[in-house]
Amino acid sequence: MTDQSFRDINKNGRMDPYEDNRLPVEERVADLLGQMTLEEKAGLLFHSMIGMNADGTLQDGMGGFGPIFTTRMVAEQKINHFNILAAAAPGTMAAWHNRLQRLAASTRLGIPVTLSSDPRHAFSDNPGAALMAGHFSEWPEPIGLAAIGDAELTRQFADIARQEYLAVGIRVALHPMADLATEPRWARSNGTFGEDAQLSARLTAAYIRGFQGETLGPQSVACMTKHFPGGGPQMNGEDPHFAIGKEQVYPGDHFDYHLIPFEAAFAAGASQVIASYGMPVQTEHEPVGFGFNKGIITGLLREKYGFDGIVCTDWLLLTDVLGPDGRVMIEAKCWGVEHLSVAERVKKALDAGVDQFGGEACPEVVVDLVRSGQVSEARIDGSVRRLLREKFRLGLFDNPFVDEERAVEIVGNADFQTAGNLAQRRSLVLLKNGGENAPLLPLSGRPKLYVEGIAPEAVAPFADLVESPDAADFALLRLSTPYEPREGFLECFFHSGDLDFKEPELSRILAILRRVPTIVDIYLERPAVIPEIAANCAALLANFGASDAALLDLIFGRFAPTGKLPFELPSSMAAVRAQKEDVPYDSENPLFPFGFGL
Repeated sequence: MTDQSFRDINKNGRMDPYEDNRLPVEERVADLLGQMTLEEKAGLLFHSMIGMNADGTLQDGMGGFGPIFTTRMVAEQKINHFNILAAAAPGTMAAWHNRLQRLAASTRLGIPVTLSSDPRHAFSDNPGAALMAGHFSEWPEPIGLAAIGDAELTRQFADIARQEYLAVGIRVALHPMADLATEPRWARSNGTFGEDAQLSARLTAAYIRGFQGETLGPQSVACMTKHFPGGGPQMNGEDPHFAIGKEQVYPGDHFDYHLIPFEAAFAAGASQVIASYGMPVQTEHEPVGFGFNKGIITGLLREKYGFDGIVCTDWLLLTDVLGPDGRVMIEAKCWGVEHLSVAERVKKALDAGVDQFGGEACPEVVVDLVRSGQVSEARIDGSVRRLLREKFRLGLFDNPFVDEERAVEIVGNADFQTAGNLAQRRSLVLLKNGGENAPLLPLSGRPKLYVEGIAPEAVAPFADLVESPDAADFALLRLSTPYEPREGFLECFFHSGDLDFKEPELSRILAILRRVPTIVDIYLERPAVIPEIAANCAALLANFGASDAALLDLIFGRFAPTGKLPFELPSSMAAVRAQKEDVPYDSENPLFPFGFGL
């Protein structure tokens, strides 16, 4: 299935106008729309989660987020937009994708599948937000691209990720995050470009151009930019995936500040948008989740900004996910409309102006709403046109298949990985280096090194490992921003709560720092509160997704540090609690300010 056209594989074998790429896209859309049943139209309005079996065959059974019945969704429910969760070797992913497209080709109209993915090029491992790179080239998190601050590098990353996505059939990126990390406790900070709106705007635009090109076409990956109108200002930093974090607040009256990166995204041609889970409180807007919010979707996005692309809800706004025992694994994120039925939620979201429901698979609800006269079929047609238009522009009707051998050659190739390795090094931020007149780094010679959180084999080319700080010339500790563990199937993956080290761990770390000159490297997925560690360590570095090898190259002088903090590091939890969720760099007396880096 490497070069066969979609017409060839379609069981009907027709020469339909919508399959003729010589005709204008709008004419092809109109022709196909006129042939569709209500059930086929409703299926397009759902962007469901999908998995694959380990051998690349289609999954028809229990998956990580509950049961996934691929054949039923495609053949019976007429769904043809899917968010792939699993990962496999590139050849296996490509083969699975081609099997899925064959299944789509066997349906009455043979509408091809559009496959999407959350980020999968860095170090995160959160099935609700981002996936580890695995076979794909490995880069710093988006917040690390912000630490570099180079728009051209961000475009280069996106172009490389585009090529790797295309190779395995992924045609929609469920990113970038144009949200601003103005609330340091928020669990999603590492997926943003930091707290500065202008920096985020520059990098968001470059990111979209790298994935989509100047215009959307057969070599593009469409960007579903999120989470409109900006998902950063969460009350107390709690995440709106969960009821505890449903409130979105603007105590500093900075609502418009959070729109700046989205304005840049629209100017760059962003073709799709995800509405935020959060519900605004104490604002002029209706206190319901943004996916149900007509003032935001129709009034602000459609009318003020003139956005005519696809608007998708964030995932699972309508229904609970049940486990095999029938108990709720993940609750519906229907903030502000919890009292409504599933059908009423669907109607409210459609009235608000959305085109698709992320993570859901209940098109029969849309069919019932139309047949009962509660929603007009013309309203459904408006969204279907946008969704079909995207498939045509992406070239899916002309050839949806991928070359399985080529996928193996492209994904994670040496050139792409080299670029990712360089970006990891460029993203590292040096925050402290010995005393004012006696810098510690770079280390020289072959010192005796005590390490924690780093692979011994990575250290072996640079130093001799010892088992005790007392036997070492230096210690090297790799730490991560602290968090408060949460219970729950999904919530345990989101690192939330306080940002400071608690006892007895803080005293244990400080004891090492006081026994031997210690280099501390900390992974800042959120802005850590580390005044005692900063005061007592000999050198301090921040990383945003970097390998042991990248860190050691900097410590031993093979690479000079150039990164700058994309958010400030607060001096205390009291300062964090006192700052305003929607305002950038506003904590009192920060330990390190935004943009700092030696």
